[in-house]
Amino acid sequence: MYQVTNQPPPLEPYNLLQTDRVLGEAIEREKAGWAAAELTALGKTLGEPETVRLGFLANENPPVLRAFDRYGHRVDEVEFHPAWHALLSLAVGAGLHASPWAKPRAGAHVARAAGTYMLTQIESGVYCPIAMTYGAVPALRHAPALAAEWLPRIFARQYDSRFRPASEKTGVLLGMGMTENQGGSDLRTNTTRADFVASDGPRRWFSLTGHKWFMSAPMCDAFLVLAQAPGGLSCFLVPRWARDGKRNAIQIQQLKDKLGNRSNASSEVEFVGAEGELIGEEGRGIPTIIEMSNYARLDCAIGSAGLMRQAVAQAIHHASYRVAFQKKLIDQSLMTNVLADLAIESEAATILTMRLARAYDEDNETALAWRRVVTPAAKFWICKRAPLVAAEAMEVFGGNGYVEECVMPRIYREAPVNSIWEGAGNIMCLDVLRALERMPGAADLLLREVAESAQADKRLRTAADRLERKLSGRDWRDESQARTMVHDLILAMQAALLFRHAPAPVAETFCLSRLGDEPVGTFGLLPPGIDYRAVVERAARLPD
Repeated sequence: MYQVTNQPPPLEPYNLLQTDRVLGEAIEREKAGWAAAELTALGKTLGEPETVRLGFLANENPPVLRAFDRYGHRVDEVEFHPAWHALLSLAVGAGLHASPWAKPRAGAHVARAAGTYMLTQIESGVYCPIAMTYGAVPALRHAPALAAEWLPRIFARQYDSRFRPASEKTGVLLGMGMTENQGGSDLRTNTTRADFVASDGPRRWFSLTGHKWFMSAPMCDAFLVLAQAPGGLSCFLVPRWARDGKRNAIQIQQLKDKLGNRSNASSEVEFVGAEGELIGEEGRGIPTIIEMSNYARLDCAIGSAGLMRQAVAQAIHHASYRVAFQKKLIDQSLMTNVLADLAIESEAATILTMRLARAYDEDNETALAWRRVVTPAAKFWICKRAPLVAAEAMEVFGGNGYVEECVMPRIYREAPVNSIWEGAGNIMCLDVLRALERMPGAADLLLREVAESAQADKRLRTAADRLERKLSGRDWRDESQARTMVHDLILAMQAALLFRHAPAPVAETFCLSRLGDEPVGTFGLLPPGIDYRAVVERAARLPD
């Protein structure tokens, strides 16, 4: 009888935190150690076979639009598989959508970042409404009366999937609608119109008419939307239900058929006199909503780092069991080279994103420089590297990694989206230039952090000197070289962080392979003389 042999067991059940040394160390280091017990429990739940299966089911059964009921009335509802609701309930129950705002304390944004980093490894689709709700809170606070009404429902840890007015629900989630087909990232070309309707003290309501080319997670309870008011481009909260208790005039035209992110609905919508409440000042829509975008950009970096971690963990697990040519893959030197290179990339991304999350917990000049400069820079680089990591990790599995029963195709399809959402690569790099221009002291603060570690390695010293020359001159203002400058900045900062917080083989190999004159290329090109196995074992699952 035919028998299946030489096939690795699934990487489950496992605890996503307890098997991740790098994340565990970062939680303690970045002042979120108080959350270790709750995060450990979340890591265990996420790694259970039943939870892993939910991720597969949510992708195998994507959302369906019901624009009309059987009588022809518009309903504009999106139906999701129960697996989607189960995963979203788990995320909301863990407070990943709003906990740093509901209970602010040192390390709160780091703790939340660690939770979302683990969540995206199991299913990234539910991360979208979680990230948008998280980012919406600072924007809502520009309208205190509105915030007083909505924030208690946002802070609740009860996921309520019912399509009901927010006042009737135990918890709510928020989305965002900025992009229009004629402008994309050029938001000032938006044509959606907002006409004043009524006011009540400081609160002002408008009627919105226009079109949004992308509005993600249309099942959310309300959306932050940009529209042209008489005073200029402004930000509005547009709920699914209007004040009169009727469905708001948000018509979902279609759901986008995306490359990845299949479990999450992204829609094209029409506002036909939809009711929206002004947030902040008229004409200040971009500054109001950009704060939400900055938190969403942080989440793009976290999400990509999480995808890298899952890809590397799966690849190492597979290689630890699979035998080829009388040896386990992990014991074959060229494969160990590849795995070590992938592990280093993953660790550098994780350390940087958790350090960046800490900047959102702090209120000082250095933290502001990290938030304004490093957020778009980290999003650019980490999100660019994630698809490459996913592709290389998939190859470790051979043909098994290319079939849908394996998680690798889903990770591979998912990886590019974070580079596109909330501003693609060029937008991020130009934002870095603008931030450096507007914050004259930011470059010095960031260079100082690199310089603290630069004496540890000749290559890092050279990279730090090169970066300092660029930032002290005027070359960095050349937009055509923005990607090069951001590349140099992030690699120097990752190297500095690794020298402070990672074992010497990891930090030294990172510098040796990524700070030379040659551009960073494919994986598995680490030079001889490195303890590849030590690097891989640091990233491997801890023994049970």
